Amino acid sequence: MKDDSNSTTSSNTGRTEPIAQNIIKLISNLCFSVFVFSVLIFTVIAITYQPPDPWLQSTPALTNLFTQSQNATFRIDSSVIKTGEDLAPSPQDPPLPRPPSVAAVTEAVIEKTEQRILNSTANSTAPPLPSAADCDLTLNCSDPRVLIAVQRFNLRAFKSIAFFDYQPPVNGSSTGECDVAWRFRNKRERSWRKYRDFRRFKISVADDCRYKVVHAGGWHSGANARRNFTRSGVGRGGKTLPPRVSARDDEINDTIPTLGSESNFRSGKYLYYSRGGDYCKGMNHYLWSFLCGLGEAMYLDRTFVMDLSVCLASSYNPSNKDEEGKDFRYYFDFEHLKETASIVEEGEFLRDWKKWDKTHLKKKKIPVRKAVTHKVTPMQLKKDKSTIIWRQFDAPEPENYWYRVCEGEAAKYIQRPWHALWKSKRLMNIVTEISGRLDWDFDAVHVVRGEKAQNKELWPHLDYDTSPDALLEKLKGMVQPWRHLYVATNEPYYNYFDKLRSNYKVHLLDDYKEMWGNTSEWYNETTLLNNGKPVEFDGYMRVAVDTEVFYRGKTRVETFYNLTKDCKDGVNTC
Repeated sequence: MKDDSNSTTSSNTGRTEPIAQNIIKLISNLCFSVFVFSVLIFTVIAITYQPPDPWLQSTPALTNLFTQSQNATFRIDSSVIKTGEDLAPSPQDPPLPRPPSVAAVTEAVIEKTEQRILNSTANSTAPPLPSAADCDLTLNCSDPRVLIAVQRFNLRAFKSIAFFDYQPPVNGSSTGECDVAWRFRNKRERSWRKYRDFRRFKISVADDCRYKVVHAGGWHSGANARRNFTRSGVGRGGKTLPPRVSARDDEINDTIPTLGSESNFRSGKYLYYSRGGDYCKGMNHYLWSFLCGLGEAMYLDRTFVMDLSVCLASSYNPSNKDEEGKDFRYYFDFEHLKETASIVEEGEFLRDWKKWDKTHLKKKKIPVRKAVTHKVTPMQLKKDKSTIIWRQFDAPEPENYWYRVCEGEAAKYIQRPWHALWKSKRLMNIVTEISGRLDWDFDAVHVVRGEKAQNKELWPHLDYDTSPDALLEKLKGMVQPWRHLYVATNEPYYNYFDKLRSNYKVHLLDDYKEMWGNTSEWYNETTLLNNGKPVEFDGYMRVAVDTEVFYRGKTRVETFYNLTKDCKDGVNTC
């Protein structure tokens, strides 16, 4: 009986195990099938799905970006503008064309200078440096140790600044004062450009006979150290004119390059864009198109023929009208553009073309390839041997936008050279002076109002969230009381931010009107550039300066990231 029972149990177990194993296998196979099916679906979606990125999309997507009223510019928030010196360089960008020729002054550099002075004293027949008991307390500004004291003070006081090109100190206006000049650059600026400052320092002699700074004057306080640059010129008939003193910025070179001889013109290769529908559009639309043309010229290894005349859109003008005849050089750094790209000014080019395009004297007519539609791609023109490739934009909008050339397949070949576009150094000098007057120690808030604050459908909370009371409450949690607070804004009413003055030292762009007034360096230089006619400090210039000062704040408060929950581009776009 026992054997039979065991036999029966063994038989039941044998039948149970295959059933359990089969169920497990069935579940495993089913799960695996679901996994494979899911992977297959995901793969198909990944292959076929096109993300709605306007910069990588097809013609309709990019056209829609520029033709919709709320998306008419490269940066939808037109109160914030970034150019090449603000942007991190991409891997495709070449290195900066003019790296600083002189290294920045650091503590290591100062120590080397100090050691050199000690070695020079030890090797000379001059008496040794005095001891603490017999220090000469008379200040000698030409003593190199005075400059060392100033350099060390600046490194401690202005940590966000890189210093270059110190000039020997000179006597101030009173005993115990020295005026010192130098060049500098904010460490946040990604450019080689340098700016001027000259300050007055109260110097004393310490117990160990070292000089030390006991007081430093403010921005441009060291008038005796201001450098007046000597310039000479050539008059009529090639006669050399005597040198004249000028306070102009010697790092600005707005001269227009010339093509020279007929052989130079005929041996060159040019890309010429006639005026299209981009003219009088928003500035960021203009830049998006301009950099497309410049990028194509670089791809084709040609000189870009550039129209320096800019039409400023009505949105930047108090008259609310488009204004033609603005000069590109008012807004952007023409010198840097010349150094990073091969360009020729349109007027110069057309005069030379007309002059040298002769059919007599056995000279051939200059070869010209016309491209009458943007559908002629850069790739098709790559091997063209014509001296001039002339792109014409006569179709109706939006077919006559320059940026259409860089759409579709061309986007894989044309890289817009953002690194070539910097803001005008004249405007940046104003930015630097505002920041310098605040001793580079300020916080900043960017307050977007204007049309967006009025449009309650797209930005339902913006008007309230940027009201004076709401601003004050928000800023209390982000900015320490009684800090210098720079307000970058498109709010036209100057007293709108008065409530903030109960907690902060508030600064607005209009507090610095004298920097572009009729006695300013900016006014004089732009008037000279405009053939003696005064230039208006227009809305785009205000935006550019406001934005750059904002970037230099130690604490920066943004409208759409810190002040309001509304989306930057309108409802449901976050």
